[in-house]
Amino acid sequence: MDTPLSGRTIDLNADLGEEVTDDRALLAVVTSANVACGYHAGSPAIMRTVCAEAARRHVAVGAQVSYKDRANFGRVAHDVAYEVLREQVADQVGTLASIAADEGTSVRYVKPHGALYHRATDDEEQAAAVLAGSDQLPVLGMPGVLLTLAAAAGRTIFHEGFPDRGYTPDGRLVPRSEPGALIEDENGIVAQALALAGTVDSLCLHGDSPGAVAHAVAVRRALEAAGYVLHTF
Repeated sequence: MDTPLSGRTIDLNADLGEEVTDDRALLAVVTSANVACGYHAGSPAIMRTVCAEAARRHVAVGAQVSYKDRANFGRVAHDVAYEVLREQVADQVGTLASIAADEGTSVRYVKPHGALYHRATDDEEQAAAVLAGSDQLPVLGMPGVLLTLAAAAGRTIFHEGFPDRGYTPDGRLVPRSEPGALIEDENGIVAQALALAGTVDSLCLHGDSPGAVAHAVAVRRALEAAGYVLHTF
């Protein structure tokens, strides 16, 4: 799949299991959960708690795979050999899949986190390693090398947008080190969510942002008021 979902259906996803937000409260709002798999944050116990609540609320679980770098929360790029990164991704997906199965759900998609997300948008080798390590899972991300390679391999792809992040003129996210990277005003977040909703399959709200739960609630309410049906892809 390489086009947004038809009609007025939209998915709302958030990064969970990172030990920095109210996972339970966000799971009451979102339709998909990008679950940290231990390499940038999280633990088996936290993954289990998130998966159990996601299963109870019928929220889709996705593997949020990362460079192995908890010290930098996965937000520093690393030159990791293809074979090593492939195995690291496979390890993360496998760990979460086992836990999800125990809790009555399954891993429905894969999404890179942080620096790996941006690197895989441009770097063919890193993108290929992510794909090789995640079997045939659908891939969630922004336009770039990762989604192009996934689509070429017959993988299902989903496009996402970021209501709480600034965009550059070429459609990339403003680096977090630069001014305008984060949108923290609730009205601004809601306005950007509505502007993006007709162009993507899923909207992502960062679970580590201040006011993450309140922002997610406001975005969901605005989308529903605009006639969108919130449903996982």
